[in-house]
Amino acid sequence: MAIQLNTNYLKSFIKPQEYEQIAPQIRQADQMLREKSGAGNAFLGWVDLPKNYDKEEFTRIEKCAAKIQKSCQVLVVIGIGGSYLGARAVIEFLRSPNYNLLNKNTPNIYFAGNSISADALDDLLALCEGKDICVNVISKSGTTTEPAVAFRVFRNLLEEKYGKEGARERIFVTTDRARGTLKQFSTEAGYETFVVPDDVGGRFSVLTAVGLLPIAVAGIDIKKLMEGAASAMEKYTSTDLEKNDCYRYAAIRNILFRKGKAIEILAGYEPFALLLNEWWKQLYGESEGKDGKGIYPASVIFSTDLHSLGQYIQDGNRILFETVLNIGDTKKSFTIPNDPANIDGLNFLSGKDLDEVKKTATLATILAHVDGGVPNILIEMDERSEFALGELIYFFELACAISGYVLGVNPFDQPGVESYKKNMFALLGKPGYESMREELNKRLTF
Repeated sequence: MAIQLNTNYLKSFIKPQEYEQIAPQIRQADQMLREKSGAGNAFLGWVDLPKNYDKEEFTRIEKCAAKIQKSCQVLVVIGIGGSYLGARAVIEFLRSPNYNLLNKNTPNIYFAGNSISADALDDLLALCEGKDICVNVISKSGTTTEPAVAFRVFRNLLEEKYGKEGARERIFVTTDRARGTLKQFSTEAGYETFVVPDDVGGRFSVLTAVGLLPIAVAGIDIKKLMEGAASAMEKYTSTDLEKNDCYRYAAIRNILFRKGKAIEILAGYEPFALLLNEWWKQLYGESEGKDGKGIYPASVIFSTDLHSLGQYIQDGNRILFETVLNIGDTKKSFTIPNDPANIDGLNFLSGKDLDEVKKTATLATILAHVDGGVPNILIEMDERSEFALGELIYFFELACAISGYVLGVNPFDQPGVESYKKNMFALLGKPGYESMREELNKRLTF
């Protein structure tokens, strides 16, 4: 078992009967999911995706990744939200946050179209200067502002550098199967395309072509990633909370939320988990934050953040709980050297592996925070590997769906995301938004 849930540090916060009380709601949520009778049931393609994915497309992804590796020094991945977070999280988790600085035989991978920043775009263009470039643009519609602007810029760059024919061989598009502006344009231009499935929402799409193509370009074994997810798919089927760690995690979240714990902090102890935390925050924030409900997802990387947010977590308002990702084997070791002068007083650590110190710090922090009134859930991951991460991704996705149904929301829509877009379109003068623009200008104070 690559992933296990450890609830030993919850005993003073949750009584056994509370699991019994919430169990019927978990069973009902499972029924809604399996029978596709709940809200958002048109977006459940991720549930059986680890086994029922498009094998022909998967083979094309592998071939395309090999082509990019051979012909390009840089792959620019253009997308926002779920169109980039999953791929970047997996690459940094399994390779390194410093992936682009490593000595390797795979292209550097940069991410664009996830902000509206002239500085960021200018910096990226400078990094690409003089390099052979490929582009993977990811958008279901092709009209989302941030990625669409970035695609304009990089498409023009490639066409100027290689000509239209040459650019065609370096642009890869992940979009709707049959509809939308980007699909139509890509077909006319002759770009190789991959599919954003109709029944898989963006934040659940990392195990589709959306995430798999960039991940494969980084030299990561996507077959093992899918095997890990398939293992989780088989494992998390029982509605018995004693037998299903995934459902137990969903239950715990809702039990604690009803006790006033409105913030969940995902705590990692490795810098390579930073973007995984960001992916997790989108998954849970966009899925549960609606109808005036939802657990607010936050994250930290310890021990770094123990020296910034540690004080609040230890002694602040008791409205939060922690979920700690504890990785058993990171496959790296570093022995702490001895200092004859012992100027720092740390010779008691001489000869110890740094990973041992980290694991001790993890346990010490958990004990301190539990004593301070912060419930701690441990998700124990046996190793840093494709298989284990695939299992963890599915674990979080399934728990999110069950937790959202128990919470009483549709976990698969995101109506609030559109509000800022409408305001922005109106203020920028998009046709059809004239009256809205007038009203908004009256409210502006700067």
